[in-house]
Amino acid sequence: MTMKQCKEHEFDASAYVEPFYKTFDRVAGNANFHGLKPLPQMMTIGDIANEFLELMFPGRCGRDRAEMSLQQIISNQLTEVCSLLKNQIFLAYRYDNPSLDECGANDLADSTVQKLCVLLPQIRLDLKKDARAAFDGDPAAKNIREVILSYPCIKTLTTHRIAHELFKMDVPLIPRMFNEYAHKETGIDIHPGAQIGNSFFIDHGTGVVIGETTVIGNNVKLYQGVTLGALSFPKDACGALVRGAKRHPTIEDNVTIYSNATILGDITIGKNAVVGSNVWIKESVPANTMVSIQEPEITVRPLRKKTT
Repeated sequence: MTMKQCKEHEFDASAYVEPFYKTFDRVAGNANFHGLKPLPQMMTIGDIANEFLELMFPGRCGRDRAEMSLQQIISNQLTEVCSLLKNQIFLAYRYDNPSLDECGANDLADSTVQKLCVLLPQIRLDLKKDARAAFDGDPAAKNIREVILSYPCIKTLTTHRIAHELFKMDVPLIPRMFNEYAHKETGIDIHPGAQIGNSFFIDHGTGVVIGETTVIGNNVKLYQGVTLGALSFPKDACGALVRGAKRHPTIEDNVTIYSNATILGDITIGKNAVVGSNVWIKESVPANTMVSIQEPEITVRPLRKKTT
């Protein structure tokens, strides 16, 4: 007995094109990509973020470069990562301003990468302080190498410190893409606009959210689940959101914020303050104080025996 052969049919899209086409709003500035130049790609941005990790901490990616001197490694790595970054920045400039010609976008991208390169030594020094803060602040850490190789805060802060400088240069798209890549990889969500001082440590890190206009001083330590967010969003006379206004907390030097604390609005947590777990703060906290919630009452009772 032979099986019946099914007749193959080519899919005809013609009946479905028109309804789908009508969903596109051709107003300038909306998220339509038809007719625009190629866009930066998240996969490539992720590769660049990892290459910056290798630049800041040579050997972190496990590449065998035994035949090369440290200066050669740095030279090759810097050339590689900056070439990749320049191409993505070029695409971002051309997307952001379609009237910009290829030469103009290339000059802007080249200038941006050169400005970033001038800042890289200071960024690396800040990251070394971050790694030291993580080691000093976590008794479970065996050594700083372990911190650099495995702690999510180092990956996030390396990416953020690069993205923040690009954000200050008004580079379109790329800073947010960097930090969303780090968010996906680590569970730590830091807007590229957030200003972060040195010796910053995020212990565990999962679920941490740091908003755009947050300012963090030196020697600050956060635990998992901390939110530094906005209490409200200011609007103009027409009801549109006012973008860029200060709406997130300022965390001064030497502050410790324990797990799942929520701190909202343009308020200040003063120097040396300690914020306990699970608190909800909407007003400024003075320096040299501790904020905590009253311990819940715990009841312990024996279980009833099950009857058979």
